[in-house]
Amino acid sequence: MSVASGKAPDLVKRVATEQSDERLMRRYQAGDVGAFEDLLRRHRTAIHAFLHRLTCDSARAEDLAQETWLRIIAATPRWQRSARFTTWAFSIARNLAVDEARRAVHRAAESLDASPLGEAPLVESLATEAPGPDRGAESALLRPKLEAALAALPMEQREVFVLREYAGVPFAEIAEITSAPVPTVKSRMRYALEALRADLARRGVLPDDAASEGRSALP
Repeated sequence: MSVASGKAPDLVKRVATEQSDERLMRRYQAGDVGAFEDLLRRHRTAIHAFLHRLTCDSARAEDLAQETWLRIIAATPRWQRSARFTTWAFSIARNLAVDEARRAVHRAAESLDASPLGEAPLVESLATEAPGPDRGAESALLRPKLEAALAALPMEQREVFVLREYAGVPFAEIAEITSAPVPTVKSRMRYALEALRADLARRGVLPDDAASEGRSALP
């Protein structure tokens, strides 16, 4: 009894000190810089990992992640209290990545020659604390091949897959982030799964009939 009563105050204190992202944003809007630092600690890794997998370039992802947080700081006065912070932050990161992809069209050939997609350094530099399930990518054999297959996806499919599978974002929020209807988001996810399975089957990682199994991956 005494042991339980001794632990209870610590548990209550810990729960009481945990605050939602939205409450932290309200505190930051009111001038509490420490609240922003808490948000940064919570979501820095996830946003960087998201951008890394979208761009397939560590340096660009780092630059875009920094720009994302600068944009968040600049836009804080306009943040609406009804908006989820993570949806808002991922939207900013995604838009920056899309803009960067458009600007990178003319240097795409040089980029591919200098750093082939899917090489080991890309995998090794991925953030190890990225939230959400990293399904099928834990094995040393599969991980680089999965990253290469992911890099080959169209941007609209890759961003949905990364948000869903790596960041654990619900489809409804992905729809907000990408400005696409939920059915479209689910279709993109299905196409991404089918393409990834087919690519991995060609690489000998999955059985040849695995591509058809992607159709049953979504409810």
